[in-house]
Amino acid sequence: MAKVRGKRYRESLKNVPREKLSLAEAVQAVKGFKPTKFDATVDLVLHLGIDPKQAEQALRGSISLPNGIGVSKKVVAFCDGEDVNRAKAAGATEAGGEDLVKKIMDGWTDFDVAVATPAMMRTVSKLGRILGPQGKMPSPKAGTVVADIATAVKEYAAGKVEFRNDDGGNIHVPVGKASFEVDKLVQNVEAFIGHIKRIKPPTSKGTYIRRACLSATMSPSVQLEVE
Repeated sequence: MAKVRGKRYRESLKNVPREKLSLAEAVQAVKGFKPTKFDATVDLVLHLGIDPKQAEQALRGSISLPNGIGVSKKVVAFCDGEDVNRAKAAGATEAGGEDLVKKIMDGWTDFDVAVATPAMMRTVSKLGRILGPQGKMPSPKAGTVVADIATAVKEYAAGKVEFRNDDGGNIHVPVGKASFEVDKLVQNVEAFIGHIKRIKPPTSKGTYIRRACLSATMSPSVQLEVE
């Protein structure tokens, strides 16, 4: 069954350029679509020339964009000793060890990101079946298992972006809000694409970034020119 699009989307679709746009032009086009009643999130989608079935070509990580993404997140920290106070001072919603693990095992998951010190991972491993399906399990590859727990809490609370490719080789990330100035959105997109280029898997062959699209919540997408 075909998906029924709303009137706002259909009106915006009439103004979608058919050609690929420069980054600044694409940002202006997305900001020019009929606005929503809320501050829409601007999203970037990259279709990459990787084989997601090959472990060495899978991409996963995190990055702090230069202008943030306009969203604060609830962060919990698995740590012990003085790190508990440091994490709370940095903005953690909750911080602790066995006590925090028990709270989550009892059903509490009202947070967006979980970070942990390496020493706590043996304790945190009990939560794999709970946090794994929610995408909240701390992982070294995602950058959520760190020694400097206070810095990690600050970065993720401020909207540090986590990313990973899907089964089709696509990466989908928020890069800001529709209310952001054009140059701030441009800087965020450039920073993310630059990061993806830097971590290109050595075994990836052919065109690496095959397609790049920018859109906002409830809007059509526009294609970007990517070198």
